[in-house]
Amino acid sequence: MQHKKVYFLSDAHLGAKLLDNNRERERKLVSFLEKIRPECAELYLLGDMFDFWFEYKRSVPKGHVRFLAELARYTDNGIKVHFFTGNHDIWAFDYLNKECGVILHTAIEETRINGKSFMIGHGDGLNPKDKGYLFLKRAFHNRFLQKCFRLIHPDWGIKLAHAWSSHSRLKDNGKIEALEYLGEDKEEIVLYCKQILQQRHFDYFIFGHRHIPIDLPLCESSRYINTGDWISHFSYAVFDGEKVELKFCN
Repeated sequence: MQHKKVYFLSDAHLGAKLLDNNRERERKLVSFLEKIRPECAELYLLGDMFDFWFEYKRSVPKGHVRFLAELARYTDNGIKVHFFTGNHDIWAFDYLNKECGVILHTAIEETRINGKSFMIGHGDGLNPKDKGYLFLKRAFHNRFLQKCFRLIHPDWGIKLAHAWSSHSRLKDNGKIEALEYLGEDKEEIVLYCKQILQQRHFDYFIFGHRHIPIDLPLCESSRYINTGDWISHFSYAVFDGEKVELKFCN
């Protein structure tokens, strides 16, 4: 790892029906991944890379072939790719692992990289007071309900899912609702990180979900990094073995 780097990015929402530049954004993302591949030790994808993803037994949503091929190219070259499910691609099961070789994560993970401690995840559902969202998230994780959804023909099931996704924060002008930073006392991920720090120390908390690039010192020796998105910011975080930096793809 001495000459290699670890990259983090999230929230590409590839295939979003309300965005008309999906192919252009996918090509930009793949071009970026191709560029960093020679110096990449590990790649962390922190959720919502797809605007919708559901795996039937014999079919998956069409599209994204350039992106999926690049993930396979990474793993074929021995580069670990960590794929965290978000609230839009929550129904990723074993296809991405079997076909692309990625390591699938469905919850927040803790790890150490080159002596630094990291807490890593998508970032949704961290407010214990948001009972409605937590109930919905549990429902989406329910195996019985997943089996029921599989009974719907893929043409209809995927159409319904895209309709549901269109009622989320994505708007028809290509923007994201609630983009503004709410402040340390209101940002749910920030509050969560500070609560964790009262119990355990982490050098870095790295999350997505908010679609806002954020680099926030939580205390003298801990920082919260939000990787932003690949819709309007094209932002990412990179760890060079000593420190994490938030950067942007031109």
